[in-house]
Amino acid sequence: MAAASLPPPSRWPPPPLRLLPLVLLGCLAASAPLRAAEAAGVLRQVVAGGGDGDGGAFFEPFNVTYDHRAVILGGKRRMLVSAGLHYPRATPEMWPSLIAKCKEGGADVIETYIFWNGHEPAKGQYYFEGRFDIVKFAKLVAAEGLFLFLRIGPYACAEWNFGGFPVWLRDIPGIEFRTDNEPYKSFVTKIVNIMKEEKLYSWQGGPIILQQIENEYGNIQDRYGQAGKRYMLWAAQMALALDTGVPWVMCRQTDAPEQILDTCNAFYCDGFKPNSYNKPTIWTEDWDGWYADWGEPLPHRPAQDSAFAVARFYQRGGSLQNYYMYFGGTNFERTAGGPRQITSYDYDAPIDEYGILRQPKWGHLKDLHAAIKLCEPALIAVDGSPQYVKLGPMQEAHVYSSGKIHTNGSISENGQICSAFLANIDEHKYVSVWIFGKSYSLPPWSVSILPDCENVAFNTARVGTQTSVFTVESGSPSYSSRHKPRTLSLIGGPYLSSTWWTSKEPIGKWGEGSFAAQGILEHLNVTKDISDYLSYTMSVNISDEDVTYWNSKGVLPSLTIDQIRDVARVFVNGKLAGSKVGHWVSLNQPVQLVQGPNELTLFSEIVGLQNYGAFLEKDGAGFRGQVKLTGLSNGDIDFTNSLWTYQIGLKGEFSRIYSPENQGYAKWSSMQNDDTQTPFTWFKTMFDAPEGNDPVAIGLGSMGKGQAWVNGHLIGRYWSIVAPESGCPSSCNYAGTYGDSKCRSNCGMATQSWYHIPREWLQESGNLLVLLEETGGDPSQISLQVHYTKTICSKISETYYPPLSSWSRASNSRATLNTVAPELHLQCDEGHVISKIIFASYGTPSGGCQNFSVGNCHASTTLDLVTEACVGNNKCSISVTNDVFGDPCRKVVKDLAVEAECSPPLATEEPRDDM
Repeated sequence: MAAASLPPPSRWPPPPLRLLPLVLLGCLAASAPLRAAEAAGVLRQVVAGGGDGDGGAFFEPFNVTYDHRAVILGGKRRMLVSAGLHYPRATPEMWPSLIAKCKEGGADVIETYIFWNGHEPAKGQYYFEGRFDIVKFAKLVAAEGLFLFLRIGPYACAEWNFGGFPVWLRDIPGIEFRTDNEPYKSFVTKIVNIMKEEKLYSWQGGPIILQQIENEYGNIQDRYGQAGKRYMLWAAQMALALDTGVPWVMCRQTDAPEQILDTCNAFYCDGFKPNSYNKPTIWTEDWDGWYADWGEPLPHRPAQDSAFAVARFYQRGGSLQNYYMYFGGTNFERTAGGPRQITSYDYDAPIDEYGILRQPKWGHLKDLHAAIKLCEPALIAVDGSPQYVKLGPMQEAHVYSSGKIHTNGSISENGQICSAFLANIDEHKYVSVWIFGKSYSLPPWSVSILPDCENVAFNTARVGTQTSVFTVESGSPSYSSRHKPRTLSLIGGPYLSSTWWTSKEPIGKWGEGSFAAQGILEHLNVTKDISDYLSYTMSVNISDEDVTYWNSKGVLPSLTIDQIRDVARVFVNGKLAGSKVGHWVSLNQPVQLVQGPNELTLFSEIVGLQNYGAFLEKDGAGFRGQVKLTGLSNGDIDFTNSLWTYQIGLKGEFSRIYSPENQGYAKWSSMQNDDTQTPFTWFKTMFDAPEGNDPVAIGLGSMGKGQAWVNGHLIGRYWSIVAPESGCPSSCNYAGTYGDSKCRSNCGMATQSWYHIPREWLQESGNLLVLLEETGGDPSQISLQVHYTKTICSKISETYYPPLSSWSRASNSRATLNTVAPELHLQCDEGHVISKIIFASYGTPSGGCQNFSVGNCHASTTLDLVTEACVGNNKCSISVTNDVFGDPCRKVVKDLAVEAECSPPLATEEPRDDM
């Protein structure tokens, strides 16, 4: 297929001197024609909205192959950027915007897992609707002109409940997970057949260019011995036999067969090489953040280090890189994995959990992608290794060109395609290096990209995009949960509601589904994961002799369990005696018993099933080992083999009292301000949705632990467990090797206080919120906030690089630069406008976002000029040059620093008259 001609990027306008930047509102999108065309490369999108049930093609059918250098689409090598976006972690209404933001950020490909337990919750019963409508999702990807990388698994991991496995698999006699078995083959075949029927493979005019079978099996293969090797080969052969017409991937599988691409998952993959020269270098999981566990701080990965890792990957021969995650989203319902992973799957990704751009990460990586795309003709032109130049003890260059380049002099007169990457892997020192007849300054731990082997377009350590501050930050407390009042306080304030109703949940046996059995049964074998909760109840008769003994010694007997998983609670005569949290840890709980019969209830709670590791089917849940009552006058009593009454789930849960149509199934009473807090109480209230279309967050930091429903939708588990006080640095240095504990925040605070309520789950008024509270909390302190970018800041030097939109390609595909002044860009969320300029200074301003101050050198007209250019607009662009602001201090390098406020259109304020 002939390559479509690419229009050169436009710049509008090239105005004169003082007026140069003040109305450059269109230049932020100046590179859009280049990026949109690049997304499909040599392929043409033929039906912009095709495939909506009519089977129409989205692209002209094309083949996908590969060689040692790259994935080949329609006969042409491609350097591809992929964005991880898991469809069930967002609502279908969010998908179009999320996919568009991935594309705008420079992605060519969308990557997603397939989640087996979401699609086949019961054996043979399939579900492909709502958040699990993978066909609709794939067609939306294609409609944006993007490709799709489908990771079928069927094991996903993904910090998803049970790694994506349906729990009913455990009930198949003789089943051993992740070995050759018929259910795996059936499900993979089911997915492939659906994709074929919907014409979603590339050769059918669809977006699917890659698939994955299994996931990181190489990490655990040795645990299975020779059976592991046999399974890996079986899985590969099974996948190939499905004849999908596009390549299959196995990640972290160094012994993958020749016909399967082995790929890398890690924080850095620039040193990775596949197990065959015939395969390209692919990075399936670029961990640009990390997940969080209840009771732990929140991980963050600096944008500069993420960009450094990606630039190094392409510098050293990489061809396709996928951000895990580009959008993380939310673990709605009970889909969060285990042990004890939180409801938010934000992942510190470039697009946050609510679908808002996280700046500067999104913008910095967008600039990186644009720079890499400028280098693509040179990157794909090199068939072997690039020219390598040692520039210093920890500095090096890789030069990609269509012919031999002499790197000791200028190549400006050389007509060859040439791009270079200059790296400084010293994490402490700035270094000047000499190449191409020029000196280049490299910050620590950085890569400079030269699309034309002369001019720097981008450096990974120099951030030229804005910083954004949200109205609700992931680490901000919604309410102090560390010192809860003993009574509820119905006070005024910015809270969700002052009118609440309560309903008490019975502890132990409540009726439907209860049964008696001898011994301690395994939790999952009983519940089949239809609920987090399982109670074990028995009667314990205590003699007068034992009570006298305890009183004389001043001690209490203890209930002991060898091992518990996630959460165990001990109730005596309906009252909570104590709880234990952990992963297969022991429990030793003192209990207050009375003479005569006592009702003992052990309450087992799951907080996400194990999602990673070997032999997942054997992990289980609940209790292990012996259950004893110790400290009696005549020795211990072993309850392990006693007769227990089992109750699956909660009465309110099975009566669905969280659903608007089932409110009559519970006895609700009005909550009073002197009500004491008791465990396992249902709360409900009605509320109106906030005005506008911004995402909504609910602050549940005043509650303890439980689950929350809005209009019948389970938004997920909540838990106000507090992270340790230590482990969070006061500042985070981007330089140096990253690990998930390097740049953490939120120490001494609840891991998660704010929870996402999708807008489409809300109505204008009369919304029902129902909470199941396990430990006691104060619902009167719950608040509701809209989540959007409130504050935007940027600081750009007059020595910064020209905007990437000033680059274009000559007819021979060589990158060329139209030298112009640097630009400062500001942008609010879609539908919002810049309502106020908080700070603006051209000169020598100091400080950072929300802490700027005027320096000794300051252009007095800065605030007026910036206000004129920006206020009332969604975005603005300002050239950083004396031609605009005048020269307030000669022979001094000047910066432009701006802090602005964003507001919904109706909330736009008048600009400030002074600073």
